Amino acid sequence: MTDVHPAWLPPAALRAIGSRRVSVRGDGLLVRTVIAEVAQACGRYGGAVVSDGADLVLTVSTPACGPEGFAVSRDGGVTTIAAADPAGLLYGLFHLARLGEAAFGDPFPPEVHRPGYARRMLDHWDNVAVHPVMGQVERGYSGGSLFWHDGALREDLGRVTGYARLLAACGINAVTVNNVNVHATEARLLTDRLGDVATLAGVFRPYGIRVHLSVNFAAPRDDLGTADPLDPRVRAWWALATDAVYAAIPDFGGYVVKADSEGQPGPFAYGRTHADGANVLAAALAPHGGVVHWRAFVYDHRQDWRDRRTDRARAAHDHFVPLDGRFLDNVVLQVKHGPIDFQPREPVSPLIAAVPATNVAVELQVTQEYTGQQRHVCYLAPMWSEVLRCARGMAALDGLAGVSNAGDDPFWTGHPLAQANLYAFGRLAWAPDLDPVAILDEWIGLTFPGAPDELRETLHAVMDDSWRTYEAYTAPLGVGFMVRPGHHYGPDVDGYEYTPWGTYHFADRDGVGVDRTCATGTGFAGQYPPALARVYESVYDCPDELLLFFHHVPYGHILHDGGTVIQHIYDTHFAGAGAVVAMRDRWARLPAASVGPAFAARVSALLDEQVRSAAEWRDQINAYFYRKSGVRDAHGRRIP
Repeated sequence: MTDVHPAWLPPAALRAIGSRRVSVRGDGLLVRTVIAEVAQACGRYGGAVVSDGADLVLTVSTPACGPEGFAVSRDGGVTTIAAADPAGLLYGLFHLARLGEAAFGDPFPPEVHRPGYARRMLDHWDNVAVHPVMGQVERGYSGGSLFWHDGALREDLGRVTGYARLLAACGINAVTVNNVNVHATEARLLTDRLGDVATLAGVFRPYGIRVHLSVNFAAPRDDLGTADPLDPRVRAWWALATDAVYAAIPDFGGYVVKADSEGQPGPFAYGRTHADGANVLAAALAPHGGVVHWRAFVYDHRQDWRDRRTDRARAAHDHFVPLDGRFLDNVVLQVKHGPIDFQPREPVSPLIAAVPATNVAVELQVTQEYTGQQRHVCYLAPMWSEVLRCARGMAALDGLAGVSNAGDDPFWTGHPLAQANLYAFGRLAWAPDLDPVAILDEWIGLTFPGAPDELRETLHAVMDDSWRTYEAYTAPLGVGFMVRPGHHYGPDVDGYEYTPWGTYHFADRDGVGVDRTCATGTGFAGQYPPALARVYESVYDCPDELLLFFHHVPYGHILHDGGTVIQHIYDTHFAGAGAVVAMRDRWARLPAASVGPAFAARVSALLDEQVRSAAEWRDQINAYFYRKSGVRDAHGRRIP
């Protein structure tokens, strides 16, 4: 794939391995993948695959590491990866790539590495047939689908092989290959197009990745005239269809379902619950060891904006808490990390803490729908780290799912620097306590082996705080959805404010924010565990970054730093737009040769667009709130 950027696996990333005498011990498909990787690296850098006399040994021999785990050590001049199973050996190999020459220096005792979550999934919102509105990839900002093109499976799946390799190198072990909004063509993947899914499963399998499929809850209706989950004929239909899937794909992972949400069919049509709907699929999957990921993104998208009792943030909790304990053991409730929809700043969804008898996976959005659509630098690992720290404090999680940001773009992710988000998702799914800055260093070290200090410093200057910079020039104090309807790029403060999709800021001449308190508002704050609910309920204790998510306050309300809400809005939007100019200037000083001319030029062009867009956000947001409040900027800066 000479026309495709190698991302975090350029040949030099395996130089330290490829220059050694390496012994690989074990059997099976994944071990053969390890051997192939090692042999290719050794052929390039002068090492050799040997049976004895090795200075690097990779062996399947240590069950104590647990599934997919491995231990790395160095003693007597030999570095050893000892894995619990072949998957662990593969992950151990790529761990050595991250360590580089550091793995072959001074002796060190065994360090055990185990995945933080057993299921580390990427969901592709890819359409088999081009959708008239959403195109080949819904909310995709990296070109077309890696898998599908104009209604068919791609003939050349070489890039899928490369993609599988990249995902294994950061710890992903599950992929959903089609959109959660399952249209007519995509629904056939479960039936007469199943061979396409089996072909993709064969490409992912050598890298330890199991394929999952998004399915339409109403699929049995075409044959039976009904999809009622309590109808025995429907149960039999799902059992038969699922048996056929496993006959074609023995290691199939399971189903992903979006039901009774944004027009997708579900059990409500038959007077049934989400538990009824999920369980009929789970029962069909259970004999084969499969799981159903049932998405909790369910809300009324035909609201009356005049009715302040309706609150989209409450919806997931209201729908699913009464069903806790009623789902089968192989149902995983897939919960968006926040209660609204992947905004730049939201509190963690209270549903995570409210269903202790139900398996829960947190869903993150790697594709940057509301965070710049891969036209803006927005390194999301710091946000995800905060989310996971809070979520894991609330409940034990059963997995992590992310909406993929990859496509057929030569740089995989549209914006070359957005590769870091895909890499970081995998690393946090494997090790949720990792420092986001350390993850960024890993990505830099792998992507640009031997990177000079100037390059490392520039990438950190541009990327480290880019999420908070994006937040600064877009969403003030927890307010979201001030985006242009439909495509969600660029500012439109009232774009969704008077629509059936929800109301998000309630700005008027006296103040701004959504009252979600129990005392006077929608009661959403009360959905949290008591200690957290007390914090969010109090206008004085609520963290400033979430103030307007939970409270409607006057423009003169004093924040914890002593400034007012309106001055904070002005200051952050001026500062955020200014920070993007500094990012662009810093990148412009970097010699293009340090990253390659095409990489440098793509980033430069996108930073120009980010500067333009940030200024537009600054001017529209500041002008809007100046006209609402009538309060001038304390520093006398021009507001249009």
